[in-house]
Amino acid sequence: MYSYNPWKIFHKEPFGAVRNNQLMRIRFVADGDVSVKMVIHRDFGTPHEFEMLRIDERTFETVVTFDHGHALYFYHFEIVEQSDWGGRRLYYSSSLLGGEGYLVEDAGLIRPFQVTVFDGEDETPDWYKNSIFYQIFPDRFFNGNLDSHINAPKANSFLYAQESDDPFYIKDIKTGEIARWDFYGGNIKGIIAKIPYLKELGVNALYLNPIFLSKSNHRYDTLDYMRIDPVLGTEADFQKLVDKLHENGMHIILDGVFSHVGDDSEYFNRFGTFGKELGAAQSKESPYYEWFKFINWPEDYKTWWGFKNMPEVDKNSPSFQQFIYGGKESVLSKWNEFGIDGWRIDVADELPDSFIRGIRKNLTDTDGQKVLIGEVWEDASNKLAYNQRRNYILGEALQGVMNYPLRDLIINYVLRNISAEEVASQLMTLRENYPKSIFYGNLNNIGSHDTERILTMVGEKSMDIAIGMMFVMPGVPTIYYGDEAGMTGNKDPENRKFFPWNDIHEPFYTLYHYWAHERLENEALKTGDFNVGFVGNCLAILRCSEHSSSIYIANPNESSVTINPVDIIFLRDHNLYEDLSLIGVIEIASKFSCLKRF
Repeated sequence: MYSYNPWKIFHKEPFGAVRNNQLMRIRFVADGDVSVKMVIHRDFGTPHEFEMLRIDERTFETVVTFDHGHALYFYHFEIVEQSDWGGRRLYYSSSLLGGEGYLVEDAGLIRPFQVTVFDGEDETPDWYKNSIFYQIFPDRFFNGNLDSHINAPKANSFLYAQESDDPFYIKDIKTGEIARWDFYGGNIKGIIAKIPYLKELGVNALYLNPIFLSKSNHRYDTLDYMRIDPVLGTEADFQKLVDKLHENGMHIILDGVFSHVGDDSEYFNRFGTFGKELGAAQSKESPYYEWFKFINWPEDYKTWWGFKNMPEVDKNSPSFQQFIYGGKESVLSKWNEFGIDGWRIDVADELPDSFIRGIRKNLTDTDGQKVLIGEVWEDASNKLAYNQRRNYILGEALQGVMNYPLRDLIINYVLRNISAEEVASQLMTLRENYPKSIFYGNLNNIGSHDTERILTMVGEKSMDIAIGMMFVMPGVPTIYYGDEAGMTGNKDPENRKFFPWNDIHEPFYTLYHYWAHERLENEALKTGDFNVGFVGNCLAILRCSEHSSSIYIANPNESSVTINPVDIIFLRDHNLYEDLSLIGVIEIASKFSCLKRF
């Protein structure tokens, strides 16, 4: 028999990611007359072999010191079985689900185990750990003008007749590009007006989609990083918003879009809006010319994902780096002075690691209480982007990412596309791969401006499980505006309707309100230890703090089930077996609920 499970403390210590200069002890179990080697290599590096020493009849052990800086490492085991016929070489590989591995006879079939080596725990501020975020698409939330007039309507745009109108794109037949941008007129004053509503819901932090001058309603095509879009209001309005939030014990982070700008921006100025000499498309003498990648100036240039209206910026340009984060006159420094509490970085994959670290240094040097979250859609520990391994979470860079892998697992689980065991294993793999502070710093979501609405994806009956799972998992929960009101919609533009203030769906509002306050009042949900397991197709999430522990059970089945808590198969070791045995057999309804606090 051969056995190795990196989720068990007997086999691997410490659990999960390892700090630079830290020791990792590995124990491998093998029966019979065998020898065992651990083979490990730094990412894209040369393999090194560690002969494992037999410490008892069945256990082999080795210790590895990681003292070559942060990186990913990958390892497997080589076993030589001795017999009268000579030696037979086998390999012990990670499984698809993680945890306990398995034997393979062909070296080409090895799936290595991963170790994330990071610089040190990159703790987020306490305010962030205790947050429940609310993501607002500013044009679609609320118009705070007393007469509901729309601020500074843009030329060549149209305004909806009613806030209940469905969003719709008007595109040029020949080019397929947007011909007229549409606006509802939500603004900063509207967000201020709804602070009491947000507080009552349980929200204590806001993440705003872009607010800077742009041509579009989504504002990912920045025209001027230094100006609030007049449709939203003024700098005075924004300062009032920040101050009012802080007065109410709330915080705010902004969306930073630094991989591309708008083609009609001050910096590119394709149509000469900002004068005939200013932008890179108007003059090669422009101070912004080196920011862009022209193939054939001025009309042929690199764009963001082929969108002609979004020229790609060269993030390696020293003057662009200086402009965004380099000094007191930089974009970040200007808006940090308003007292904002951090940034969410759009399309982090398209920003060099050095650029992200430059942003982080700016925030750290400001006051140390600002957070930096990145848009990364996959496991950020081992992400390859443009053929490069990214060092997003290994120290002095991102403090968390938008947790889209969690969203995918929740949706697939409640739709019964995957089993509770698969969900538990994938969640534990993420916990294993991420430094703890990162895992707890991820911005959890079940929907955003880039995805379908959660209600559209899972239907009414599954909303309880989807919402509950987001709130009880480590990470910071984020409500996409209007989800609590029962908004539906497929991807853009359907997921960006105006908030239905006169038609809030009370059952969904009640669900979000319940889970938000459950999170706020239970310390274990904010910073407590995490374990996950399954019994049948029910998922169990265990959260433990120094003073209390809670088990939450998801039952996606159409009928109630009866379980005995001691039958739950938890993926990591825990010391609560006797406590669980005291609970007794319990019937679990078809929803997400707290099984027991103890």
